[in-house]
Amino acid sequence: MAGEGVYVDSSVLGAYYCPEPLSAAAEVALRKLTTPVISVLSEVEFCSLIARKRRLKELSERQAREILDLFGSHVAEGFYRRVSLNTDHFIHARLLVVSTDSSLRTLDALHLAVAITEALTLMTADRDFARAAKLKKRPTVLVH
Repeated sequence: MAGEGVYVDSSVLGAYYCPEPLSAAAEVALRKLTTPVISVLSEVEFCSLIARKRRLKELSERQAREILDLFGSHVAEGFYRRVSLNTDHFIHARLLVVSTDSSLRTLDALHLAVAITEALTLMTADRDFARAAKLKKRPTVLVH
């Protein structure tokens, strides 16, 4: 796995920043990367995940704020390389959705389109998403 070219999806980010069964594995996987790659979509999904955990009372208000602050500082300090979504990513995602046998969800199709278009390895903790990415011949790391 190349340290520079790994697109990290929100399932790994969630496990890294929140206490979950996969937290240790996510930390090990992320620490192996020189500069993990995310997109603005990853950021929005991550914030949505934290808000959901807050609503479900899996995180306190303070914990949620601390996690979002830490993630925000990591983004601002350049821990992640950010890829901006563009029309090519959306067109590629559309093609993935209509052509794949894996029943990709919309946002997963966008993440996969970013990984494919930018020639990045995909890192995910979602088994179904990893399987779909492998069907599309995208190098994939499953955090488990």
